Parts: sequence; C-alpha cells; structure tokens
Amino acid sequence: MLERIEKSSEIRHWIGDMEADHYYYSAGIAGEKFFVALRDEGKIVGAHCATCNLTYVPPRIYCERCFAELTEHKDMGKRGCVVAFTVAHYDKAGQRLDPPESFALISLGPRTTPLLHKLGEIAPEKICVGLEVEAVLKPQREGKITDILYFKPVK
Repeated sequence: MLERIEKSSEIRHWIGDMEADHYYYSAGIAGEKFFVALRDEGKIVGAHCATCNLTYVPPRIYCERCFAELTEHKDMGKRGCVVAFTVAHYDKAGQRLDPPESFALISLGPRTTPLLHKLGEIAPEKICVGLEVEAVLKPQREGKITDILYFKPVK
C-alpha cells in the first residue's frame, strides 16, 4: 500500500489482523519521572505549573494552558478524592463481568488534573463523587501504571 491517495473516496479499509508486536511505546521524559518514582519510591508524582497554579498527574513537560516548561515535580501522596466514576458490567469482548469493575477519575489534591484508575474494596453502589480513596501499590513494582493495583476507600 505505497500508492498515493489523493481523494478521500479512494481510501480503503484493511480487513484482518495487523502485526504490531515490534513497536515500543516511550513514556517520554515526564512519563519516565512518573514511572521511576512509582517503581523505586512508591510515590505518585505530578508536575506543577507555577504560572497557572495547576499540577499535572501524571506529569507533563509543558503546561497545556500557558505552554510553560514544567520542571517542578512533587510527591502527590497516595490519597485523593473521586471526581467522577463509572462501573463496567461487561468486558471489551461483551462478556458479563462478575463482579463488575469500577473506574474513577481521582484528584490527588486541589488544582490537579485527575488520574484515571480502578477502584477496589468497595461495592459499586457505595461509590460516590467526593469519596476519599487511597492507592494500593504492588509490593514488587515494575514502573508501570499497573503498579497501582487500585484505589480503595479511606476508612
């Protein structure tokens, strides 16, 4: 498929599987700081923009509002607050999940971007906006988002 397409009506669909096992994804400079801190220190870090007074979790290199370079990184702690949530009753193949899985946008502090992650140790009907939660980490971490097993309610 090396021919040049000049009209959108000439676009064709690809039917079948496409091998993509030889591609690697780079987390980038800011993502690396996040995953290394998570793996080595068990910390969730964010990048703070002093101009906008906003902290990005996970960190970014530049502020998306003012485009300032973000060089100040801080430990966000492991506690946060649910700002939105959903409950999945079916998996991506359409099979019913038993029990259902819950996911939430979790704010780790005032003026922070929320982190999307799983919730655990709570029944779906007990989840609400404003629920205080705490990260549960794997004991042996690898530097992946799955090093955070889930967020559980603070008791």
